[in-house]
Amino acid sequence: MSFRIFVADDHEVVRRGLCALLQAQPDWEVCGEAADGREALDRVQKLKPDVVILDIGMPSLNGLEATRQILKINPQTRILILTLHDSDQVVREVLNAGARGFLLKSDAARDLVAAVDALRHDKTYFTSKVAAMVLEGFLKNGAPGSVTPPPTRGRLTPREREIVQLLAEGKSTKEVAVALGLSVKTAETHRSNIMRKLELHSVSDLVLYAVRNNIVHVVQPSL
Repeated sequence: MSFRIFVADDHEVVRRGLCALLQAQPDWEVCGEAADGREALDRVQKLKPDVVILDIGMPSLNGLEATRQILKINPQTRILILTLHDSDQVVREVLNAGARGFLLKSDAARDLVAAVDALRHDKTYFTSKVAAMVLEGFLKNGAPGSVTPPPTRGRLTPREREIVQLLAEGKSTKEVAVALGLSVKTAETHRSNIMRKLELHSVSDLVLYAVRNNIVHVVQPSL
């Protein structure tokens, strides 16, 4: 039986490059691809791959939220997160989401196969910085991989995080309702509850919150 991998990245050139690296391995099969997190979530449920590779900064549903929802449906899924940055905040969110691996995009050409192979054999794959944070969590909390949870004040539900991302990406309330299969009235209620919970007063405040909390990602233009 072939080892089945699913790849999700909103940049087609990057996605093709990842797939080419993976398909070159004997008995490895890329069974599906997606260009955004929501498509990835839908297709992973149907295809049930052995390993899922998710870009952290995808539109519609980011890689962290897709990870949470995939693992809620199937906790045994092995997920590798790809990211441009390994800031402490991003690292903690990746660990809290439940991903089994974490790889910088700048290292993908060199380390992707090793990372996927580790997950294939039920191991984890993290950069040295992430490994150090996991160890720190163990020393502080007495449990491997323990990570300090965010404060409960203003914590959003998974549905609310989805809505924040769509609104921050410029979707109207009606477009949010269509994307999530909600009535416009329900979407409006969610939006009002989110603004009140987070103590935000405008869409620009909401966008800033989404960027600061890695719900949406701003791509810096190259110089």
